[in-house]
Amino acid sequence: MARLTLKNVTVQYPIYNSRSFSLRNQIMRVSTGGRIESEAGQVSVVTALKDVSFDLRDGDAVALMGHNGAGKSTMLRTLAGVYTPISGQIVREGRVSTMLELGAGIDGELSGYENITRMGVLLGMSLKEIEAHVPDIEQFCQLGDFLRLPVRTYSSGMSTRLMFAVATTVQPDILLVDEIFGMGDAEFQVNAKRRMESLIEKVGIFVFATHNDELIERYCNRFFRLEHGHVREMTRDEALAAHFAATGR
Repeated sequence: MARLTLKNVTVQYPIYNSRSFSLRNQIMRVSTGGRIESEAGQVSVVTALKDVSFDLRDGDAVALMGHNGAGKSTMLRTLAGVYTPISGQIVREGRVSTMLELGAGIDGELSGYENITRMGVLLGMSLKEIEAHVPDIEQFCQLGDFLRLPVRTYSSGMSTRLMFAVATTVQPDILLVDEIFGMGDAEFQVNAKRRMESLIEKVGIFVFATHNDELIERYCNRFFRLEHGHVREMTRDEALAAHFAATGR
């Protein structure tokens, strides 16, 4: 059984050397989506999430919505344990897998095969599990002998294929995804979409940050809107109406 629960979670981080210039503060408010709670000398504290509470169980597929900088990526990183709240509690039950930033966890000086091991370990796989999945990763990323070369010699598309192949190898209970559809060439997008759909069907909890209304309708049954650090759950109709209003569609 998968479970992901937030109880009054607040996430803050400092912005250094940010004097109290009104224009600069306004830019920070827009870019972070949070609130500048206080300033002390050269430091401004941005509250990215404020007293957020919700409970996710098996079968929940959540769309995280909001404008750029609203806090969707911060929310995903908090759920994954990358960011530590200053207050509140997070309960995770089940194996968590993330696709938050394609390219994260790759070391350019290591070969493709060495990076497969590195990323697999970061995703919580044992060396035995990683070895068992290598043939599938080889087949999906289609990099051939390039897997023996340093990743710094890869194009961005090749790095993307490698990262995606490894990230989607794990069968998690909880899957957290920042919007990744649209990356890579047309053939990769088709294969990636098929692989993602297969993975989503098997996970217990799926949380997805996106601006795409087709993906919202297709994959999600719960809808959270983020704005200035706060989270509001909406109905499907409210979520789609808010998306159309924001995009002008």
